[in-house]
Amino acid sequence: MLNTLWLIPLLPFAGFLLNGLFGKRLGKGFVTAVALLASLGAAIAGTIAVVQYHAAYPSGERHVDLVYNWISSGNISADLAFQLDPLSVVMLMVVTWVGFLIHLYSVGYMAHEHGYGRYFAYMNLFMSEMLVLILASGYLLMFVGWEGVGLCSYLLIGFYYETDYAPAAGKKAFVVNRIGDFGFLIAMFLMFAYFGSVDFAKVSQIASAGGIEHWLLTAICLLLFLGACGKSAQIPLYVWLPDAMAGPTPVSALIHAATMVTAGVYMVVRSNALYRLAPGAMMVVALIGALTALFAATIGIRQWDIKKVLAYSTVSQLGFMFIGVGVGAFTAGIFHLITHAFFKACLFLGSGSVIHAMSGEQDMRKMGGLKSKIPITYWTFLVATIAIAGIPPLAGFFSKDEILASALVNPYFPQWFNVLIWILGSLAAFCTAFYMFRLLYLTFFGDFRGTHDQEHHLHESPWTMTLPLIVLATLSAVGGAILGWPHRHLLAAWLHPIFPAIAGAPEVQYEISPNLEYGLMFVSTAIAALGIWAAYARFYKRGLAADEQFAEKMPAVARGMENKWYVDELYAATIVRPLEGFSQFLWRGIDALIDGLLALLGYVVAAIGDLLRFFQTGNVRNYALMFFLGVIVFIWVLA
Repeated sequence: MLNTLWLIPLLPFAGFLLNGLFGKRLGKGFVTAVALLASLGAAIAGTIAVVQYHAAYPSGERHVDLVYNWISSGNISADLAFQLDPLSVVMLMVVTWVGFLIHLYSVGYMAHEHGYGRYFAYMNLFMSEMLVLILASGYLLMFVGWEGVGLCSYLLIGFYYETDYAPAAGKKAFVVNRIGDFGFLIAMFLMFAYFGSVDFAKVSQIASAGGIEHWLLTAICLLLFLGACGKSAQIPLYVWLPDAMAGPTPVSALIHAATMVTAGVYMVVRSNALYRLAPGAMMVVALIGALTALFAATIGIRQWDIKKVLAYSTVSQLGFMFIGVGVGAFTAGIFHLITHAFFKACLFLGSGSVIHAMSGEQDMRKMGGLKSKIPITYWTFLVATIAIAGIPPLAGFFSKDEILASALVNPYFPQWFNVLIWILGSLAAFCTAFYMFRLLYLTFFGDFRGTHDQEHHLHESPWTMTLPLIVLATLSAVGGAILGWPHRHLLAAWLHPIFPAIAGAPEVQYEISPNLEYGLMFVSTAIAALGIWAAYARFYKRGLAADEQFAEKMPAVARGMENKWYVDELYAATIVRPLEGFSQFLWRGIDALIDGLLALLGYVVAAIGDLLRFFQTGNVRNYALMFFLGVIVFIWVLA
């Protein structure tokens, strides 16, 4: 497998072709078998490749599987090649195995949905494109996967195409991501122009050797980060992700929690050599991440749709990852990416199980008292909620604490900046614990607030849905301790080879004194506990009455949170409607003028043709007369 890495993304692509071409005719059994075998086959093939890689490269060197030379023109070259190194190994394991669990969950969740074969064809295609993205050996092939997952996101978000909201949400995601992708493209053009290559290793080697102007490195890093802001939903391009909840719930778990939205974080870590040479760009990354983490968390406090709460939670947690990579703690950012894949996939799938039990209902105001009705869903959801809140020893505690500690003690940025990032991140962590336990109490505790018919049909999900929940909840509980126990950080040791030593650039793993580290662990735990206590005091017994009281006391703030601080309305007023108006002007004004001028020109040509046709009668006597008149005119002019 190590020398045929292209087979790993090819397996789910074959699943896409089979289900897309034959799934509708051959039935659900065929679709299910192909989809599960394709995703499981990719996971097994990836695991075999990882085992072989570890045996062949125990020191973590880069292995490249060259398929063919894609572009060769003068000093510019790009290969179609796949690679394995410690970072792509981590992403490969997360994408394939979490992806397979979500495919398995989808069998139960989508069993009665129209378009079953189309759904699994899109899911297989998404996994194939995501594998191209993470296994690519250069930016150009990465961009192919990058655009591929964007296309699949559009298709899966708009899966319920008969509705009005789903196609609109898919279009919004597609358009917003194109803005970020434009930045990615310009960054690649600059690499071609100044480096002559877009291969990861060559770009890193040229940049590390020195001699590259600082403005160029900063520009490339900021343009790459613009692409990351689109794909990973950061300010100002985050607005597409909450609307993406219009797609089926397993889509939210796969694309918008565990894989696609983390592509931006992966890309920044993959480009760590460039970012370490552009500290100004790193400060921008950290600041945008911190602002996004807090801003999205405040919106999540006042949402009622169970999936919308988790959507804003995803935006916030992605902000934490960018805080990590922005302050140079690249390992901490990837660590949180992994733990987030575990607990957020579990939360999204758990919300899907709740919606399944509630006959499609997503409004938490119509839930309540589900703890005893769907116990497996409740306990797995509780574990994942504790994990995301940051309570030890669950997974989210280790990764989030490492990010906040790294932000505070970063020796390369001004101390005031470090303190600012730490404060913003800590406030976001408090809000995370608060809104997640608000969701838990409103959904699973208190009295049932739905209809009698819904209560009568409450039931636990089938095993195809509960088994992935149990596996993901287990990983949410123990994954952090296994990978990143303080001072025995397995993930840090594993990822160390991907960070080249660069003269004059910051180190990626700076030491934190044990006393300070344990002190910060205590503070972060206390912040999370305070958020949980605040949610318990307000919602455990009082339920919706607490939200109503808040709306009465602070109506403007409550409306602002509930309406997402009116950012969509602001964008519509300042960007969307002016562009639509300008487009209308170009269409009705400029385009109409151009069409009129072209039509007038056509009429003139036709008139001239009609006039000339009058003289072209085909009668020889007429031609002789015209010749005679022409001779007379010629003599008259000459005379």
